[in-house]
Amino acid sequence: MPSSTGHCFPWLLVTLAGLILLPLAHGAPNKQNEDQIQLLPGQPNGVAFDMYGGYITVDEQAGRALYYWFQEADHGTADPATAPLVLWLNGGPGCSSIGGGALEELGAFRVHTDGETLLLNEYAWNKAANILFLESPAGVGFSYSNTSSDLVVGDNRTAHDSYTFLVKWFEIFEQYKYRDFYIAGESYAGHYVPQLSQLVYRRNLGVEKPEINFKGFLVGNGVTDDRIDTIGMFEYWWHHGLISDETLESGLKVCPETSLTHPSPECQKVMDKATEEQGNIDVYSIYTPPCEKGTPYERSLRLKRSHRREFIRNKPDDDLDVRVVQPLMLPAYNPCTAFYSTHYLNIPEVQDALHANVSGIIKDPWVMCNMPIYDNWTTDVVSMLPIYKELIGAGLKVWVFSGDTDTAVPVSSTRRSLAALNLPVKTSWHPWYIVSTEVGGWSMEYEGLTFVTVRGAGHEVPLHRPEQALFLFQHFLQGEPMPAEASFTFTTSNQFDHKS
Repeated sequence: MPSSTGHCFPWLLVTLAGLILLPLAHGAPNKQNEDQIQLLPGQPNGVAFDMYGGYITVDEQAGRALYYWFQEADHGTADPATAPLVLWLNGGPGCSSIGGGALEELGAFRVHTDGETLLLNEYAWNKAANILFLESPAGVGFSYSNTSSDLVVGDNRTAHDSYTFLVKWFEIFEQYKYRDFYIAGESYAGHYVPQLSQLVYRRNLGVEKPEINFKGFLVGNGVTDDRIDTIGMFEYWWHHGLISDETLESGLKVCPETSLTHPSPECQKVMDKATEEQGNIDVYSIYTPPCEKGTPYERSLRLKRSHRREFIRNKPDDDLDVRVVQPLMLPAYNPCTAFYSTHYLNIPEVQDALHANVSGIIKDPWVMCNMPIYDNWTTDVVSMLPIYKELIGAGLKVWVFSGDTDTAVPVSSTRRSLAALNLPVKTSWHPWYIVSTEVGGWSMEYEGLTFVTVRGAGHEVPLHRPEQALFLFQHFLQGEPMPAEASFTFTTSNQFDHKS
């Protein structure tokens, strides 16, 4: 996706060889016009929204600049002049929000199996809001730094760099100042999102009318509390028949007191055994077939799979296209989708159109995730629960959702972590529906927090269940609970009615 996912998943990464060195990206009065994307290679007809892409420098001295891709609200279903603004972050840590969130999940496009043409995503989240995708921290995706030590990074600097980005971005896109603003993300963005949210909230304290009009956050399959998440993870594996009794017992004994990002040697041995017992499955979506080509992530850093698969950088093979895809129609779930977006983002004409790698100094292929960032990552805080309590207490809107077929950050981990908040229950556990003939998932409301599961979705919920994900997103923005019964037929042509 993790995610994340994303793909920005928490534990699977590929190597980004070499340091990215680029000249600094400076702002200018006409930067908004300069960053407007005119036409993407392979772009389909029917695009009814404006796009922007470019760099914003967050540290002049170090030479750190973050890349963004902004997709304004689709004129067919929402008014970009009034719709909310949402920042999306994929996790990793070290994975791309452009390759994951924008081109595989909730963005306006999906990449065709040829790796060169785009399809419109009929369930894109810009049907309801203006969506800003950010590559963070520096070194991820198209973001860069001129300082080699910046590859050693963690939660704290990532949050502060993202906040600096936001402040400068709002100076360029002044029309979005004072607009309802939300932060969303998945996987290790379970750290990014609440930490950045806390920073924005605290910087707004005492400001009568803050320019960054922060209203709340949304997290999907997010890392929340290392100890609790680990317990829920082993429980999920065992309850779904993926590991033995002995591995469950060993995992619960040695792993909860260690880091999820960098487990202890003792815990790693248990993880390796669990990987062996799980076999050849997609750990991010256990009931769908894995991609026959392998994975675009060189290894699982948490599970440390011994059968490392090298990422194939060339054009996707034709034999992977096992589904008939009609032009402009969103295809069925394809486990190899990450290969297509990776190929697309390595096309020089695509990078030119996106205003990415503008100087051409980046010689290494674009990759989903930066392994040196992961390897050197410092987790400053192992639990996000105190931040949740602070922001819930401040009256901000907080929603958490979970695809229930994910083993990386499974639904049992999230349920356990949220239960540890000890919030009063407002609405008890119940199924929710889009249509009356099928359960979309389950939900419950606490005082100050709404939790939603999406049935049959893996780690990247908008990839596996795009219609349900958009439905959930609209309800989040509107502040409306997930419906316990279907009251209307959901289509993407429904006009988004934002409630402030």
